[in-house]
Amino acid sequence: MKSKFSLLSKLLILQYLSVLCLSQDFDFFYFVQQWPGAYCDTKQSCCYPKTGKPTADFGIHGLWPNYKDGSWPSNCDPDSVFDKSQVSDLMSNMEKNWPSLSCPSSNGMRFWSHEWEKHGTCAESELDQHDYFETALKLKQKVNLLKALKDADIEPDDGFYSLESISDAIKQGTGFTPGIECNRDSAHNSQLYQVYMCVDTSGSDLIECPLLPKSKCGSQIQFPKF
Repeated sequence: MKSKFSLLSKLLILQYLSVLCLSQDFDFFYFVQQWPGAYCDTKQSCCYPKTGKPTADFGIHGLWPNYKDGSWPSNCDPDSVFDKSQVSDLMSNMEKNWPSLSCPSSNGMRFWSHEWEKHGTCAESELDQHDYFETALKLKQKVNLLKALKDADIEPDDGFYSLESISDAIKQGTGFTPGIECNRDSAHNSQLYQVYMCVDTSGSDLIECPLLPKSKCGSQIQFPKF
């Protein structure tokens, strides 16, 4: 009898913690896009998706719930797994704008599953699975990073540009200050890798970032070809 009561207590506690995490609030989203040329131009290299080489444009990395103190929730609902049938109408758009470049080559399912299960489940109080992916795709159309950079004569031509000019160009194009993340190529050049924009909890509107991710960029950044 005692062991049954103990088991029941543990199950109730686990259920309570699951509900608590699921209903967990967050303060804003990071909407993160990555430049494929920088992803591929490292020692790690990359593998194109099974649909072929992506277009030379920024691709979605994710839509990540965050707190203003710099921390973030993750893996909030282990019972909510990625279900491609829920996003079947978005699939061609996701293949184009949210491609996976990791190896081995894939159809994107592993990448999207990871993003939903780690980040999307922590936004279920605002967005269901279909809404989550659709929201990120709509933000991609709203935040045209490549156009903003090209309008400022910043081209993916292996040239070097100042961190300030890149940030200013994106702010001019979007109306908001971005977070810039760099990685390094095999020659240890600092290169433009990811751009963070902040979005309200509904996923609808860009906002000024409560805090920006710490930049490890040099003062001069390479914008690699792809």
